[in-house]
Amino acid sequence: MDPSTTLSLTVTLAVLAAAVTHATWNAIAHGIKDQTLAFALIGVGGIAAGVPLILVAALPRADCWPYLLGSVAIHVFYNLLLMQCYRLGEFSQVYPLARGTSPLVVSILAAIFVGEHLAPPQIAGVLVVSVGLAVLVLAGRRPGRAAFAAAIGTGLTIAAYTTVDGVGVRLSASPVGYIGWLMVLECLCVPMFAVFRRRDVLLKQPKGILLAGLAAGALSVLAYGLVLWAQTRGALAPIAALRETSVIFGAIIGTLVFREPFGRTRIVATALVAAGIVLLNVG
Repeated sequence: MDPSTTLSLTVTLAVLAAAVTHATWNAIAHGIKDQTLAFALIGVGGIAAGVPLILVAALPRADCWPYLLGSVAIHVFYNLLLMQCYRLGEFSQVYPLARGTSPLVVSILAAIFVGEHLAPPQIAGVLVVSVGLAVLVLAGRRPGRAAFAAAIGTGLTIAAYTTVDGVGVRLSASPVGYIGWLMVLECLCVPMFAVFRRRDVLLKQPKGILLAGLAAGALSVLAYGLVLWAQTRGALAPIAALRETSVIFGAIIGTLVFREPFGRTRIVATALVAAGIVLLNVG
């Protein structure tokens, strides 16, 4: 399959929906102060949402399993780094930095490993979206060195699993099955750790926090499921760039929920991202 570099309206809307959903579950995760607890609950929610997909979908083809298992390993590192991000930095600092790192790296990896070469308008679109996301980092107080390193590392793992899953889901012949198995396998690690090492903490949590974490896990499956479906119908780099508009939605959530100021810089960033989306869809 050789997906067009120009995204259809359906794919564009699906990825934008994934961006909103992704920003929402990350905001929930950030709002739970104990990050091990947060990601343990998200893992349980992800497993609960992934199991029905495994039961109703066809088993992915054998060709995709090396990619699927490789993605599981990368996702484990991603979750560990993301937990560090939220421990060390503010949501409005580390989230845009982590998400803004990946589109350019995905463009390079997709060209090298998948043979996807974008037309000049799409290249410009990826660059403009990335610049817009970078501007968001400048909108507030700079993250410390440790938070900066964790966010950059998170961005690199995002680029890695995006590329690996882009190949794997296309080989699977069962995108829903691929999504289900990926989510169940990658979500096992943190809950298992929490059960063995933090069981007393889990049992003492208020019902509201437990439900919020589980809901975030289900939303994470929906968010990435939409992206994986889109990757079977479009090129990886523009989808990666469009997906990272979640940062704009994250900034809006930060303003409305965490009382972080939006300000002129974020308005400029939003305008740049919007312009980049237009370029991504120029035929």
